[in-house]
Amino acid sequence: MTKTNTTGKFFVLVLLFFAIARFHASSAIANETQDILHKADQSRGNLAGITWTVVLGNADTPTETMTFDVKARGFDILAESLAPPKDRGNKILMVNGNMWFHKPGLSKAVPISQRQRLMGNAAYGDIAATNYADDYEATSRNEESVNGEDCYVFDLKAKDSQAAYDRIKYWISKRRVVGVKADYFTVSGKKFKSASMESANTVRVDGEVRPFISKIIIYDNFVTSNVTTLNFTKPTFRKLGNYVFDVNLLVK
Repeated sequence: MTKTNTTGKFFVLVLLFFAIARFHASSAIANETQDILHKADQSRGNLAGITWTVVLGNADTPTETMTFDVKARGFDILAESLAPPKDRGNKILMVNGNMWFHKPGLSKAVPISQRQRLMGNAAYGDIAATNYADDYEATSRNEESVNGEDCYVFDLKAKDSQAAYDRIKYWISKRRVVGVKADYFTVSGKKFKSASMESANTVRVDGEVRPFISKIIIYDNFVTSNVTTLNFTKPTFRKLGNYVFDVNLLVK
């Protein structure tokens, strides 16, 4: 074997070694990213069974609010309208990313999109549990400070059209592992709204007391006075049967 051949094989082995090392490093980062997003999802309803109340209000119509009783298990939710009186009994069901709407008098539930507007800047998907870890591809991870709190910053791209948003820039607290801020973009890259999140509620997950979402404030990127607030209260663990999330029973 010539010296040239030996040298060539050595460089091939070196390149292969670095390629394998880079692959493992990338896989480790991807796994860590998934773990962070999953844990943040747990503070937005990704639990075995939980109920909460959410009240929506909009700055443009301060006397008008909407109140929902929400039942969540995993990423499935059933939200029943409690107020205003004209909407009482209306229901929103989401199962496996598919969403339906039903109100008293309808013979069957009507398919709707998570992206449809519910009130002000809030979409139907905003009152639901989040599944960012599975619904979105995280393309990068940086670090920034938000209100003095160190955060991971993720660029999220929806894997399919069922997701509530096409693209999200998402800030997650490094210490608390909860979402604290988000920017929402169209598929073309235009930002149309942003949100800040508070997690003053608490729940116990796998024996650990975890922060749970308490408020989301959504800002319109074009009309500064158009501000929508979602207040989440009374998160309570509760065993929920399959029948709760059965679309065929939604009209019962």
